[in-house]
Amino acid sequence: MGSALASALGDADGPFGRGFDGAGYDAVLLAVPDTAIGSAAAAIVPGPLVGHCAGAFGLDVLAPRAAFALHPLMTVTHGATSFAGAGAAIAGSTPAALDVARELAERLGMRPFELADADRGAYHAAASIAANFLVTLEDAAERLLATTGADRSSLVPLARAALDNWAAVGGPDAITGPVARGDDVTVARQRSAVADRTPELLGLFDALVERTRALVNRRD
Repeated sequence: MGSALASALGDADGPFGRGFDGAGYDAVLLAVPDTAIGSAAAAIVPGPLVGHCAGAFGLDVLAPRAAFALHPLMTVTHGATSFAGAGAAIAGSTPAALDVARELAERLGMRPFELADADRGAYHAAASIAANFLVTLEDAAERLLATTGADRSSLVPLARAALDNWAAVGGPDAITGPVARGDDVTVARQRSAVADRTPELLGLFDALVERTRALVNRRD
């Protein structure tokens, strides 16, 4: 994340390694593992504003100093990443600190929104479901499909279309397939195949069928 942010900002210094103390800088943004935020902040000399990129943590981990938070709502898997158009959860312990977080987000092309400390656990869990768990789910589909001799490239257009439909109209109106149609015979055939070929995925399949039925029931 640190490399991606520094590259996207262009004129920002860094990223720096262990032992950096922030001397000579007005603001320091920590891009470290969540459990290392406190120790990394403690190494910064008095004076600079200190911020972190953690989505699940509030500003208390940086207390008592003036602090800000900037969490890009974007998955980063390599150094060169475009943040344009992504959301950014921001917070600041002072109006000036909040302004710094907002300015950084806007310079990166992101859409900043303020997020209270009390909401961060729910916010970050939603982000994990939307991104991390989506990859886990697609990997499960890939594993089952592999038993037929096909590969994940066959699933990509389907997955993208489903995601686009969800983005456009929301879950209840975007859902399709045998559960949505009430076709219990087909669902049973699917379940049998999962149990036979990838039994380790059966619990996940059953949970998703149940959740999908609940989603269908939310339709007007």
